[in-house]
Amino acid sequence: MHVLVVEDDARLAEALARILEDNGYTTDVVHDGEAGVRYGETGAYDVIILDVMLPKADGFTVAQSLRRAHVSTPILLLTARDAISDKICGYDSGVDDYMTKPFSPAELLAHLRALTRRQGDVVFETLTVGDLTLNLESMDLTCGDESIRLSQKEFAIARILLGSPGAVLSKEQLISRAWGPSSSASDNNVEAYISFLRKKMAHVGSKAKIETIRSVGYRLAEEG
Repeated sequence: MHVLVVEDDARLAEALARILEDNGYTTDVVHDGEAGVRYGETGAYDVIILDVMLPKADGFTVAQSLRRAHVSTPILLLTARDAISDKICGYDSGVDDYMTKPFSPAELLAHLRALTRRQGDVVFETLTVGDLTLNLESMDLTCGDESIRLSQKEFAIARILLGSPGAVLSKEQLISRAWGPSSSASDNNVEAYISFLRKKMAHVGSKAKIETIRSVGYRLAEEG
Protein backbone atom coordinates (compact mmCIF):
# COMPACT_ATOMS: atom_id res chain seq x y z
CA MET A 1 0.00 0.00 0.00
CA HIS A 2 1.13 3.52 -0.84
CA VAL A 3 0.70 6.21 1.83
CA LEU A 4 1.12 9.98 1.57
CA VAL A 5 2.31 11.65 4.80
CA VAL A 6 1.63 15.39 5.04
CA GLU A 7 3.44 16.58 8.19
CA ASP A 8 5.54 19.72 8.73
CA ASP A 9 7.45 18.36 11.72
CA ALA A 10 10.42 16.74 9.96
CA ARG A 11 11.26 14.40 12.86
CA LEU A 12 7.68 13.17 13.20
CA ALA A 13 7.34 12.77 9.44
CA GLU A 14 10.52 10.69 9.37
CA ALA A 15 9.28 8.56 12.28
CA LEU A 16 5.93 7.98 10.57
CA ALA A 17 7.62 6.96 7.32
CA ARG A 18 9.90 4.57 9.19
CA ILE A 19 6.99 2.92 11.03
CA LEU A 20 5.03 2.53 7.80
CA GLU A 21 7.92 1.20 5.74
CA ASP A 22 8.90 -1.26 8.49
CA ASN A 23 5.36 -2.63 8.20
CA GLY A 24 5.30 -3.06 4.44
CA TYR A 25 3.90 0.31 3.30
CA THR A 26 5.54 2.57 0.73
CA THR A 27 5.49 6.27 1.56
CA ASP A 28 5.89 9.76 0.16
CA VAL A 29 6.38 12.65 2.61
CA VAL A 30 5.61 16.34 2.05
CA HIS A 31 5.77 19.17 4.57
CA ASP A 32 3.12 21.76 3.70
CA GLY A 33 -0.54 21.92 2.77
CA GLU A 34 -0.09 23.05 -0.81
CA ALA A 35 2.20 20.10 -1.54
CA GLY A 36 -0.31 17.84 0.21
CA VAL A 37 -3.03 18.93 -2.20
CA ARG A 38 -0.73 18.64 -5.21
CA TYR A 39 0.41 15.12 -4.34
CA GLY A 40 -3.01 13.98 -3.12
CA GLU A 41 -4.70 15.03 -6.36
CA THR A 42 -2.61 12.52 -8.32
CA GLY A 43 -4.76 9.71 -6.93
CA ALA A 44 -1.66 7.57 -6.43
CA TYR A 45 -2.23 6.82 -2.72
CA ASP A 46 -4.24 4.29 -0.74
CA VAL A 47 -4.32 6.46 2.40
CA ILE A 48 -3.33 10.06 3.23
CA ILE A 49 -2.02 10.84 6.73
CA LEU A 50 -2.63 14.55 7.23
CA ASP A 51 -1.54 16.88 10.03
CA VAL A 52 -3.86 19.77 10.96
CA MET A 53 -1.28 22.49 11.67
CA LEU A 54 0.55 22.93 8.35
CA PRO A 55 2.17 25.90 6.59
CA LYS A 56 0.56 27.31 3.42
CA ALA A 57 -2.76 25.47 4.00
CA ASP A 58 -4.01 23.72 7.14
CA GLY A 59 -5.21 20.13 7.18
CA PHE A 60 -8.89 21.07 7.07
CA THR A 61 -8.29 23.13 3.93
CA VAL A 62 -6.26 20.34 2.33
CA ALA A 63 -9.03 17.82 2.97
CA GLN A 64 -11.68 20.17 1.58
CA SER A 65 -9.58 20.83 -1.55
CA LEU A 66 -9.07 17.13 -2.20
CA ARG A 67 -12.76 16.34 -1.76
CA ARG A 68 -13.71 19.20 -4.10
CA ALA A 69 -11.31 17.66 -6.63
CA HIS A 70 -13.24 14.36 -6.25
CA VAL A 71 -10.30 12.60 -4.60
CA SER A 72 -11.84 9.78 -2.51
CA THR A 73 -8.60 8.54 -0.90
CA PRO A 74 -9.17 7.83 2.82
CA ILE A 75 -7.70 10.59 5.02
CA LEU A 76 -6.41 10.07 8.57
CA LEU A 77 -6.14 13.42 10.36
CA LEU A 78 -3.39 13.90 12.97
CA THR A 79 -3.64 16.65 15.55
CA ALA A 80 -2.54 17.63 19.03
CA ARG A 81 -5.98 19.15 19.54
CA ASP A 82 -8.67 16.86 20.93
CA ALA A 83 -11.58 19.29 21.30
CA ILE A 84 -14.91 17.98 20.02
CA SER A 85 -15.24 21.08 17.81
CA ASP A 86 -11.94 20.26 16.08
CA LYS A 87 -13.05 16.69 15.44
CA ILE A 88 -16.35 17.90 13.99
CA CYS A 89 -14.50 20.38 11.79
CA GLY A 90 -12.23 17.59 10.58
CA TYR A 91 -15.08 15.28 9.67
CA ASP A 92 -16.98 18.13 8.02
CA SER A 93 -13.88 18.81 5.92
CA GLY A 94 -14.05 15.30 4.50
CA VAL A 95 -11.58 13.32 6.62
CA ASP A 96 -12.37 9.69 7.39
CA ASP A 97 -10.64 9.15 10.71
CA TYR A 98 -9.01 11.18 13.46
CA MET A 99 -6.05 10.45 15.73
CA THR A 100 -4.72 12.66 18.53
CA LYS A 101 -0.99 13.07 19.20
CA PRO A 102 0.86 11.46 20.83
CA PHE A 103 0.02 7.98 19.59
CA SER A 104 1.69 4.59 19.50
CA PRO A 105 2.81 2.80 16.31
CA ALA A 106 0.27 0.06 17.06
CA GLU A 107 -2.53 2.63 17.23
CA LEU A 108 -1.47 4.19 13.92
CA LEU A 109 -1.39 0.82 12.16
CA ALA A 110 -4.79 -0.10 13.60
CA HIS A 111 -6.29 3.11 12.22
CA LEU A 112 -4.80 2.40 8.79
CA ARG A 113 -6.18 -1.14 8.77
CA ALA A 114 -9.60 0.20 9.70
CA LEU A 115 -9.49 2.82 6.94
CA THR A 116 -8.72 0.26 4.26
CA ARG A 117 -11.70 -1.87 5.18
CA ARG A 118 -14.25 0.91 5.58
CA GLN A 119 -17.84 -0.13 5.14
CA GLY A 120 -18.87 0.27 1.53
CA ASP A 121 -15.31 0.22 0.21
CA VAL A 122 -13.62 -2.72 -1.48
CA VAL A 123 -9.90 -3.06 -0.99
CA PHE A 124 -8.35 -5.03 -3.80
CA GLU A 125 -5.23 -7.09 -3.20
CA THR A 126 -4.78 -7.67 -6.94
CA LEU A 127 -5.44 -5.94 -10.23
CA THR A 128 -6.22 -8.12 -13.26
CA VAL A 129 -6.40 -7.26 -16.93
CA GLY A 130 -6.87 -10.16 -19.33
CA ASP A 131 -4.40 -12.89 -18.37
CA LEU A 132 -2.20 -10.52 -16.37
CA THR A 133 -2.46 -10.07 -12.58
CA LEU A 134 -0.58 -7.63 -10.35
CA ASN A 135 -0.37 -8.51 -6.66
CA LEU A 136 -0.52 -5.24 -4.72
CA GLU A 137 1.06 -6.75 -1.60
CA SER A 138 3.98 -8.73 -3.03
CA MET A 139 4.51 -6.62 -6.19
CA ASP A 140 4.51 -9.82 -8.26
CA LEU A 141 3.31 -9.82 -11.86
CA THR A 142 1.62 -13.11 -12.78
CA CYS A 143 0.29 -14.85 -15.86
CA GLY A 144 -0.92 -18.42 -15.38
CA ASP A 145 1.79 -20.30 -13.48
CA GLU A 146 4.50 -17.75 -14.28
CA SER A 147 5.35 -14.94 -11.88
CA ILE A 148 8.02 -12.26 -11.59
CA ARG A 149 8.78 -9.60 -8.98
CA LEU A 150 8.70 -5.98 -10.06
CA SER A 151 10.90 -3.16 -8.86
CA GLN A 152 9.25 -0.31 -6.95
CA LYS A 153 9.00 1.94 -10.02
CA GLU A 154 7.93 -0.89 -12.35
CA PHE A 155 5.22 -1.71 -9.83
CA ALA A 156 4.08 1.92 -9.63
CA ILE A 157 3.69 2.13 -13.41
CA ALA A 158 2.08 -1.31 -13.68
CA ARG A 159 -0.42 -0.35 -11.00
CA ILE A 160 -1.40 2.81 -12.90
CA LEU A 161 -1.79 0.93 -16.20
CA LEU A 162 -3.69 -2.04 -14.78
CA GLY A 163 -5.86 0.31 -12.77
CA SER A 164 -6.97 2.08 -15.97
CA PRO A 165 -7.11 -0.61 -18.70
CA GLY A 166 -7.76 0.78 -22.13
CA ALA A 167 -7.16 4.38 -21.02
CA VAL A 168 -4.46 6.38 -22.76
CA LEU A 169 -2.05 7.80 -20.19
CA SER A 170 0.43 10.50 -21.10
CA LYS A 171 4.04 10.49 -19.99
CA GLU A 172 3.26 13.53 -17.86
CA GLN A 173 0.50 11.62 -16.06
CA LEU A 174 2.78 8.65 -15.43
CA ILE A 175 5.54 10.90 -14.09
CA SER A 176 3.13 12.73 -11.78
CA ARG A 177 1.59 9.55 -10.38
CA ALA A 178 4.65 7.24 -10.27
CA TRP A 179 7.39 9.74 -9.36
CA GLY A 180 5.36 12.57 -7.81
CA PRO A 181 4.27 15.92 -9.25
CA SER A 182 7.45 17.70 -8.15
CA SER A 183 9.79 15.04 -9.56
CA SER A 184 12.59 15.84 -11.99
CA ALA A 185 11.93 12.57 -13.86
CA SER A 186 11.84 12.93 -17.65
CA ASP A 187 10.18 11.23 -20.61
CA ASN A 188 13.31 9.08 -20.90
CA ASN A 189 12.68 7.66 -17.43
CA VAL A 190 9.15 6.69 -18.42
CA GLU A 191 10.33 5.11 -21.67
CA ALA A 192 12.98 3.07 -19.82
CA TYR A 193 10.56 1.68 -17.23
CA ILE A 194 7.90 0.95 -19.85
CA SER A 195 10.56 -1.08 -21.67
CA PHE A 196 11.47 -2.95 -18.46
CA LEU A 197 7.80 -3.66 -17.78
CA ARG A 198 7.16 -4.91 -21.30
CA LYS A 199 10.06 -7.36 -20.96
CA LYS A 200 8.68 -8.71 -17.68
CA MET A 201 5.19 -9.07 -19.18
CA ALA A 202 6.75 -11.03 -22.05
CA HIS A 203 8.74 -13.11 -19.55
CA VAL A 204 5.55 -14.37 -17.86
CA GLY A 205 3.96 -15.01 -21.26
CA SER A 206 1.12 -12.48 -21.06
CA LYS A 207 -0.87 -11.57 -24.15
CA ALA A 208 -1.53 -8.13 -22.66
CA LYS A 209 0.47 -5.37 -24.29
CA ILE A 210 1.49 -1.83 -23.46
CA GLU A 211 0.70 0.02 -26.65
CA THR A 212 2.45 3.25 -27.61
CA ILE A 213 -0.01 5.87 -28.81
CA ARG A 214 2.22 8.14 -30.87
CA SER A 215 2.54 11.71 -29.54
CA VAL A 216 0.02 10.91 -26.80
CA GLY A 217 1.19 8.21 -24.36
CA TYR A 218 0.61 4.58 -23.49
CA ARG A 219 -2.36 2.23 -23.17
CA LEU A 220 -2.64 -1.26 -21.68
CA ALA A 221 -4.55 -3.61 -23.98
CA GLU A 222 -5.71 -7.08 -22.92
CA GLU A 223 -4.26 -8.66 -26.06
CA GLY A 224 -1.66 -7.48 -28.50
